[in-house]
Amino acid sequence: MSSRFFRIFPLHLKALLIQYNQQPSKVLLEKLLSFKILIEKEVKVSRCVMGYQSLLIHLNEEINNLSWWKHRLNELQIKSEIKKIKINKGKLWKIPVCYDNKYAPDLLSLSKALKLEIDELIKIHTQTKYRIYFLGFLPGFLYLDGLDERLHFPRKVNPILNVPKGAVGIGGKQTGVYPNFSPGGWHLIGNTPISLFDIKQNPPCFASPGDWVSFTSIDQKTYNDLEKKNQKDKFKFLPYD
Repeated sequence: MSSRFFRIFPLHLKALLIQYNQQPSKVLLEKLLSFKILIEKEVKVSRCVMGYQSLLIHLNEEINNLSWWKHRLNELQIKSEIKKIKINKGKLWKIPVCYDNKYAPDLLSLSKALKLEIDELIKIHTQTKYRIYFLGFLPGFLYLDGLDERLHFPRKVNPILNVPKGAVGIGGKQTGVYPNFSPGGWHLIGNTPISLFDIKQNPPCFASPGDWVSFTSIDQKTYNDLEKKNQKDKFKFLPYD
């Protein structure tokens, strides 16, 4: 029994996937967040991980009766809609970014392609408040919604193999930060000295789906100071709001 809104698949002896039949949107995000709250209260559930259109449910025991789980999850979905589960408005995190040429190999070419002055491009990028939809691709990689349409631009035809850790990029309708060295096809416009993911921390990533992110421009001296502080003291983010 699957809802007309989503389908349920067993992915593992101890894992279920809920896949929604809706396109990613603010409405679907709120629905996923409220549903996730109820799912994580179930004693048989160890954790629940969000995607754009999905929830991955990790269980404490093996699935012995898939029909029971489908029925139970449909009950919880209905309950979440009826009760109007209150969702935390989310924290706003301020990420410092240096847009100097040293850290922005694609900034000049992107500004020309978009027909924007570099200062204007940076201003648009830093004036926006972005919503975190989910974490994926790499540990600590934040999928952000809200990039100004003036900055939309197709990904690179030929991706590079080694994008630097902390690189801030634009690709398609999205912007984001590479939490570690990785291949990538986004246009790199800056870099942050802050570590977005640290397996020794609990939680290893500072942010969660439903939170917000804004970028603030810093000079190279501030970048170097924060980088040293991050290496020495494991600089921790603080909510901006």
